[in-house]
Amino acid sequence: MTGFSDSAQAMSLVAFTVVATITLLLCVMTGPDRDDLDEFYTGYNGLSPMRNGLAVAGDYISAATVLGTGGVIALFGYDGVVLALSTALSLMLLMFLLAEPLRNAGRFTMGDALARRMPDRTVRIAACAVTLTALLPLMLVQLAGTGDLLAFILGFSGSGLKTGCIVGLGILMISYAAIGGMKGTALIQIMKIVMLLGSGAVVAVLILNRFDWSLGGLFAQAARNSGAGSAFLGSGLQFSGGPSPRLDMITAQLTVVLGGACLPHITMRMYTAGSARQVRRSMSWAVPAVALFVLVITVVGFGATALIGREAIAGADPQGNTAYLLGARAAFGADVSTAESFLFTTVTAALFLTVLASVAGMILACANSLAHDVFAHRRQELSPRREMTLARVSAAAVGVPAIVLATLVQHHSLQPLVTLSFCLGASAIAPALVYSLFWRRYTRAGLLCTLIGGTLGTLVLMTGTNLVSGSPISAFPDHDFTWFPFTTTGLVSVPLGFALGWLGTVASGRRRTEEHRRQYETVEAWILAGAVRGERGTES
Repeated sequence: MTGFSDSAQAMSLVAFTVVATITLLLCVMTGPDRDDLDEFYTGYNGLSPMRNGLAVAGDYISAATVLGTGGVIALFGYDGVVLALSTALSLMLLMFLLAEPLRNAGRFTMGDALARRMPDRTVRIAACAVTLTALLPLMLVQLAGTGDLLAFILGFSGSGLKTGCIVGLGILMISYAAIGGMKGTALIQIMKIVMLLGSGAVVAVLILNRFDWSLGGLFAQAARNSGAGSAFLGSGLQFSGGPSPRLDMITAQLTVVLGGACLPHITMRMYTAGSARQVRRSMSWAVPAVALFVLVITVVGFGATALIGREAIAGADPQGNTAYLLGARAAFGADVSTAESFLFTTVTAALFLTVLASVAGMILACANSLAHDVFAHRRQELSPRREMTLARVSAAAVGVPAIVLATLVQHHSLQPLVTLSFCLGASAIAPALVYSLFWRRYTRAGLLCTLIGGTLGTLVLMTGTNLVSGSPISAFPDHDFTWFPFTTTGLVSVPLGFALGWLGTVASGRRRTEEHRRQYETVEAWILAGAVRGERGTES
């Protein structure tokens, strides 16, 4: 039982249909109407800083963030709040450290940014491989979670219906990426973030009103209903089963801070800004939007625990992924008016749009990298028309396997996949970007060691965590081959990624490092000083 009335379920179904229709029409209307790569990949940099910033925030706040982080807050209190704050801090790190150099160095993809100083096809292929490896797990999580989300809201439990939802929505998301390109998906992200923040803020206000506008009263009631007492408001509850709960929590937060904003579907939004000034202004809109969402999800998560209890939330979903919806529903009380039913429908539609927009953005990032970095930079250059066709075909080539895999993993715990994506971002992508953008002596061998070594190290370490086996909420709860003592791999894999990049550079020899230093100095002004794109010269 979901606790949702038949009318609420019917209104939610209508809302889903309306949202899907409107967003698909938006993609058709705003998608590129001619064979122009800049229009497809960047939308001609035509978004204003405010709209581009909202699109960045929309890409950043994925369905995994809304449902997963809300669940952690509702089940583990303080640990979830720190996790939510880490996501905002990660975007701030991108804003102050990487946003402008990324915009200056790149053109369409992360491969462009890395190849700016190392024009080599191997670098582009490695960048594409890491992009696919980092984003595919997140796509699976959100596609598989969509079936459970619709089943929970609409009250059905058949696995066939869940699988049908995954397939249907996956095809819709592929269409968004292939038809709309960067501009079409950006408009969906803007629509999503406005609906998500607007409906969430109203729910948060209703919850605070239930507790006489006292955050202290809300937190105290949540602690009483959590079953954990004062530990609910202290650190380490989420990792209390491990050998070092505090260290495990710090490792998890560090991984989110370093990896969250470095994922390719976020960094590709930097290339849509027309100048360094526009990137700064875009991020100045994105960061407050994410910070506001952190406040909203904190209140809603604590409100869910305070109003219905941790046991009920865990009973509906052991991971707490339905906590956001349950908190929104509980905020209305027993008697729900027509206006409140409409508001709840808006909340469910915002979540539905969040799933659609998040996966569409990830498919677009993967398709762009596959088409531009792998196929377009061969010995024989492709025409813009053929490259755009390849990008659209690549959207299907990425999306169809993701749909198939999502139907296979839907009955397993999805938390390892979320953690894997953030660990890859922190251990392979973040070191590669930092070294490439700022270290003069960084070599091609060092870059490949960072990307390949950081990725392989993360994949190996992840198999030994308790998210994969050895616990009731792991992907394989009936098996136990745990050998790594922490939930996330960041404590080892992040230093490993940086160390491998340094070792690969040192092993290249003095002559090679001096050669790469001279190559970097020729583009240093472009990367760090915000050169105009028209002055960049020929793309490698």
